[in-house]
Amino acid sequence: MIERNMVSTTFDLPGYTVDGSLGIVRGIIVRSRSVVGAIGAGLQTIFGGNISLYTSLCERARLDAYERMLAEAGTLGANAVIGMRYDATEIASGVTEVLCYGTAVRVRRNV
Repeated sequence: MIERNMVSTTFDLPGYTVDGSLGIVRGIIVRSRSVVGAIGAGLQTIFGGNISLYTSLCERARLDAYERMLAEAGTLGANAVIGMRYDATEIASGVTEVLCYGTAVRVRRNV
């Protein structure tokens, strides 16, 4: 598994040289909110502030997509991912796709 400090939103890793690109990798997750969660979140909107049920749903979806991307990069033999991004699309009411993608690379530490 690729270490979290070896993932960057930029197209390089300070202190490392990219030896080769292994292609684009991605992790996709599709989540829906449950009826109970929707009711609970609806109640939270009455009082305002952070809607913790939705926050945790979003965080969980992003983490799952991120972990899937790292797993795909690992199967290609990468030891880093650069240019990492997230994207999300509402597929249907209450159903959201979260995509995490980047470029799988082999890097070596600069001496």
